[in-house]
Amino acid sequence: MTAPSEQKSITVIKDARDRNLAEELFAALRARTGDSVGITRASYGEGESAAIDIIEAKAKAFGLTTERDAGANLIVTLEGREPDRPFLACGSHLDSVRQGGNYDGAAGVVAGLAILAGFKEDGFRPRRTVKLYALRGEESARFGTAYMGSNALFGRLQAADLAARDARTGRTLAECMKEVGVDVERVARSEPLLDAKRVGAWIELHIEQGPVLVARDLPIGIVTGIRGNLRHRVVECVGEAGHSGAVPRWLRRDAVFATAELITHLDRHWRTMLERGRDVVVTSGVFGTDPQEHAIARIPGLVRFSFEVRSQSRETLEAFYELFLTECGMIGDERGVEFKLDRRIDSAPATMDPEWIQRLKTAARGLGLPDEDIPSGAGHDAAVFANVGIPSAMIFVRNEQGSHNPNEAMDMGDFLAGIAVMRAALTEAEK
Repeated sequence: MTAPSEQKSITVIKDARDRNLAEELFAALRARTGDSVGITRASYGEGESAAIDIIEAKAKAFGLTTERDAGANLIVTLEGREPDRPFLACGSHLDSVRQGGNYDGAAGVVAGLAILAGFKEDGFRPRRTVKLYALRGEESARFGTAYMGSNALFGRLQAADLAARDARTGRTLAECMKEVGVDVERVARSEPLLDAKRVGAWIELHIEQGPVLVARDLPIGIVTGIRGNLRHRVVECVGEAGHSGAVPRWLRRDAVFATAELITHLDRHWRTMLERGRDVVVTSGVFGTDPQEHAIARIPGLVRFSFEVRSQSRETLEAFYELFLTECGMIGDERGVEFKLDRRIDSAPATMDPEWIQRLKTAARGLGLPDEDIPSGAGHDAAVFANVGIPSAMIFVRNEQGSHNPNEAMDMGDFLAGIAVMRAALTEAEK
């Protein structure tokens, strides 16, 4: 039996080892994918590929087995004593929004590599094989669809997803996937690239992208569930342009006033749902008139905006979406405009696995760390794994300044705590 003083020394050594690896990798990722403001690792683009190369090179240096699957995801493998049993998977994504932060997604990949490398160095061979996935295409920023990499793994991408275009370049998702080595023909056939029955569990570490852990002064949290969402990438409010001084109010078909009224009504519905105890958030993150034609003296005839509602409840998502459609119809009739919607994009809510939640909580308590439950408002690949029947769990690490911006500020001590909890849970499960 290891004495307490010896155990403390071992923990300090592992923390130092994890810290050195993490600082090296985060610095390399920032140097390679920095954009002078933050970092940019576009889904199925150059920055994402560069990040995968960095992680793979380091994994090989540790003597770990690496491969790229048919989805061009990186897989790092530590074979277990019973390799025929369903394997344990961990990891996260390596893409980012434009001018984003260095930890969103990458923290989970770095954590997984630290754990596999540590197991290898310590001579610990788990009962089941453990695989680290550095996934592509989790962010929706480029093509409007989230979880592209993990959905492709399980044959869940649709033809419309593959045909979606990058708003900046006009290139389709299928074209960009093929360029980085994805077997697009298999993806287009909705052929699973990974048999879900071969995966015993999915464990993901991720920075919290909201302010809860910071507000509660907690280094980590154990995720209970992940909000799903309903989205329209582009909604058009089509009215009629005219001279600002010549058309009276009763004859106007003003797209800006109509859209402003819609957003105001949605905000009221949102507040009412919250007062009734519903879990829901609503956002219009893209909004504007056409810069090629708008002018101070012109009544705007066209507004384009995005629509998104998120909730842990499918019923709440559908209820709010019906309110959205009803308001579009009523305001359209009253103001003489038409709301045109592009394809609806759905991401289902997900519940984390109770047994793995308990393993993580037990591991946290054993390390003298808090084990507070926390729901995830942001989406994560863990939702896809959970919704195909794979037991899934997540650890959140405290992160100041929010996420999807260059100011992400994850404290290294908190990150090491998250790694320690994940390592302890995996070790206990695989003795």
